[in-house]
Amino acid sequence: MARGRAGTAGKRSELLNDPRRNKGTAFSLEERREHGLEGLLPPAVETLDRQLERVLGHLAAKPSDLERYIYLIELSDRNETLFYKTVMSDPARFMPIVYDPTIAEACLAFGHIYRGANGLYVGLDQKGRIAEVLRNWPVKDVAFVCVSTGGRILGLGDIGANGMGIPIGKLQLYTACAAVPPQSLLPILLDIGTENAALRADPLYLGLRRRPPETDELDAFVEEFVQAVQDVFPGACIHFEDWKGDDALRLLARYREKVLCYNDDIQGTASVTLAGLTTALQIKGEVLGDQRFLFLGAGSAGIGIAEMIVSALCREGLDEAEARARITLFDVNGLIEPSRTDLTPQQKAFAQKAEPETDFVATIERVKPTALIGVSTSGGAFDRKVVEAMCQLNERPIIFALSNPTEKAEVSAQDAYAWSKGTVLYAAGVQFPDVAVDGRTYHPGQANNFYIFPAIGLAVYATRPQRITDAMFIEAARACADQVGPDLRAKGMLFPAQRDILQTEVTTAARVAEFIFDRGEAGVPRPDDIRAWLEGLLYKPGY
Repeated sequence: MARGRAGTAGKRSELLNDPRRNKGTAFSLEERREHGLEGLLPPAVETLDRQLERVLGHLAAKPSDLERYIYLIELSDRNETLFYKTVMSDPARFMPIVYDPTIAEACLAFGHIYRGANGLYVGLDQKGRIAEVLRNWPVKDVAFVCVSTGGRILGLGDIGANGMGIPIGKLQLYTACAAVPPQSLLPILLDIGTENAALRADPLYLGLRRRPPETDELDAFVEEFVQAVQDVFPGACIHFEDWKGDDALRLLARYREKVLCYNDDIQGTASVTLAGLTTALQIKGEVLGDQRFLFLGAGSAGIGIAEMIVSALCREGLDEAEARARITLFDVNGLIEPSRTDLTPQQKAFAQKAEPETDFVATIERVKPTALIGVSTSGGAFDRKVVEAMCQLNERPIIFALSNPTEKAEVSAQDAYAWSKGTVLYAAGVQFPDVAVDGRTYHPGQANNFYIFPAIGLAVYATRPQRITDAMFIEAARACADQVGPDLRAKGMLFPAQRDILQTEVTTAARVAEFIFDRGEAGVPRPDDIRAWLEGLLYKPGY
């Protein structure tokens, strides 16, 4: 009788292999009889907490974080609820495993550790049929599409289809950090080929073995993709992630006023940097308008941060020319100044009237910055001379080494605190351990976008605006900084504690949602209690 009620063996197998419906050993005895699962599972009926206990034991036995990453991805493939129960049980522990820095190692080995698709692959050879390919995704009510070409993954450069680990990981953080329902999230890899000859020659590489197209062909492909998303998933937000710098800036400028979209590498990085700067200035008792900023790196991340600082300064009363005069950019070819012929239009907007200079320390001495921001992917670029030059100019210098993975950081936390004798206000793109200098322990900040983009995602998911603006990211930065209390600031911490990431994100999302409602940009009626309304929308892992 149980067999008849369950239907075919294929249906039973489908249930156990559907990660969204599978409960594994948590299926009750009644459910096992009803669905024909008797004998297909061990006799014990377990709670979700008991299953979590077993998962934690498995993870503890793994020899490396990469092996833990592989295990967790496999877990998400067979039991999504248990996967999120795990990562949400201790976000500070698991974020570095499912995302940065372990994700960098996973992406480099992606073709070799591949287990399943976990998203959609849309190739250049499918041009003209992109909407047809998108319709193959089984979920139709998609709220967010995170899309990458793999063209500039973290500090790894162009790794093509191996970059799929990034949109997968980013969207997992939407849920793990801000409880955005996972069924509404779609990772996509736009496979346009890769410049990486070693990957093209790797027999286990999973992408197209060709070079990327010229700009015009790429833009036509992206245009078809963007319009296909509007058709197949109307109302979905496109989250551009880890595109090459020029492509990232150009495409964000093209689409930000046309469709619901944002670029996390540009706007999310800028927002979390602004949050850290805001906290650092609260510690110093200073204001943004009195600062001078020197950047090492002038790619999409550097330009995005600089532009958001300009926007924030203008909101505080400076005109645009005054705001831009506070910012100096320096890249691999030296100071960004008007005589250079290799500048993009976005870089030209920050070209200061100055003589050419290729010595970074000399530029520090000339510009006299109060804050140093590294987005160069040049590991160790902020050497002892750089840190000491900043200390000679500032009682408490602000130094952000934002490049990742770990080996790409411009200066480690250990060196920054030691060389500054503990006076530096420091943040990195990765999490460094605490540092002891002269008997005092310092807590380096992590200026990681996960403080911002999941909260933006939750606010957008709830309020359904037509567009995402820089003003929303500035509000998110301020909301994040406001959650660093005096006790944390006294320890030199520039960001909220990661152990409370869900509450931090919901608080930030509530601020952003209120901001959206106040400006009449929401696509839903305003609730009486925005915080309570948001909390009612949160995903909670459970059977």
